[in-house]
Amino acid sequence: MASRTASKDIITLRGSAAIVSEYFGYAANSILYNRGVYPEENFKKVKKYGLTMLLTEDEGVKTFISNLTAQLAEWLEAGKLQRVVLVIMSKASGEVLERWNFSIETDSEVVEKGVSREKSDKEIMREIQAIMRQIASSITYLPCLEEPCVFDVLAYTNTDVAVPFTWIESDPKLIANPQMVKLHSFDTKIHKVDTLVSYKNDDEWDES
Repeated sequence: MASRTASKDIITLRGSAAIVSEYFGYAANSILYNRGVYPEENFKKVKKYGLTMLLTEDEGVKTFISNLTAQLAEWLEAGKLQRVVLVIMSKASGEVLERWNFSIETDSEVVEKGVSREKSDKEIMREIQAIMRQIASSITYLPCLEEPCVFDVLAYTNTDVAVPFTWIESDPKLIANPQMVKLHSFDTKIHKVDTLVSYKNDDEWDES
């Protein structure tokens, strides 16, 4: 009787940084589409993670996300990135309506000693696929955004990191007494990413 073993792929620090930064790019596009921050006609369909994903065709947003993922990859490879937050705000008032929080844990041994880890690419893809499905179904668990919105991205890094001039210091853009929904996580064995969305709670009445 033949035995079978699940094949593992070698994951390097650079490879893991590329996987995670690419995930942020696709996740950001999916959030902007599914939360209606930009019109549906501004997006095109592509295949990724075994799913149909939506990517913006707005040149300004494309450039922003491309520059963002390149910078995140650099910080991830250096082991300096702790968290990324995509914030959705009211265009009129600037009030924060949603915070999509991506927390990153980095294997310090990989950064310090340059060792690699093993994990199947397919397994990583399945984990990311589960998160993308949750983002795509966000309309079922998040309140409707009924006003024009804009977005911003916050990056939390180690204090010793060199910050490009295109990034500025910011307040954390918090939501008072938010509701929270924890999404699935994924792990490359070098970077573990936990995703959590918090949102403004308008239902402040008591049912009792």
